[in-house]
Amino acid sequence: MSFQRTYAIVLRVFYLMRGSFTRVFPLFAWSAIDIILWGFITRYLNSVAQSNFNFVSTLLGAVLMWDFFTRVMYGVTTSFFEDVWARNFLNIFASPLKIPEYLTGLVLASILTSAFGLVIMVLIATFLFGLSLFSYGILLIPFILVLFLFGIALGIVAISVVLRLGPAAEWFVWPIPSVLAPLAAVFYPVATLPSWLQPLARLLPPSYVFEGMRAVVAGHSEPIGLLLIGGAIAVADIFLASWLFKAMFSHAVRTGLIARYSAESTT
Repeated sequence: MSFQRTYAIVLRVFYLMRGSFTRVFPLFAWSAIDIILWGFITRYLNSVAQSNFNFVSTLLGAVLMWDFFTRVMYGVTTSFFEDVWARNFLNIFASPLKIPEYLTGLVLASILTSAFGLVIMVLIATFLFGLSLFSYGILLIPFILVLFLFGIALGIVAISVVLRLGPAAEWFVWPIPSVLAPLAAVFYPVATLPSWLQPLARLLPPSYVFEGMRAVVAGHSEPIGLLLIGGAIAVADIFLASWLFKAMFSHAVRTGLIARYSAESTT
């Protein structure tokens, strides 16, 4: 695998961002709005709650982490869509670029864009609403890592679907985080779900992250077991997603469907 070709994918994303504020703005704008909205909601809940329960560290912290996961996923898909929208995808793979180099470039670009969005969200949540990420302790790092890995996996799955079904299928991608949120136990325990949905929730790494976060805030024992299970599923998802993309790309090349992404294509 060539580092230079991988770096070229990252550099292309950087040049696109540098040349257009409309591409930079979505990296933090919608997440910032979410943080502000939920920040006021948690402040209100704290004011009317009869106990000393702190909604900021539970609800607002969960919103911040879920928005980070969403930014990671969109970081992968948007970089791919830039090539689709420019009808440049076929040109890229006419070069010596290999699939692992392309996917690695998308992942590195997602790291940069999601990290930028995370910093903005943390600043807003900390200075406006008093959220302290230190309340999660050292476990904050594996919490973020598991969400990052699953976001990358889901992003690769999403672009595989678009590669198979065509550019118009991008509209299947944007609602994915909203569809998964009820199953990911972002705001409530998995036990709240109907019994027939709980096994499905256990297949999603974020459910282990948010269950662990609530356990830490409540002062329970450190959820190392939950993090290990969630991390193992997330790593397995990465390999499965990469295999799926390779299979979809091979199918598109073999059947000629990849021509839908050429500069001459109008469909």
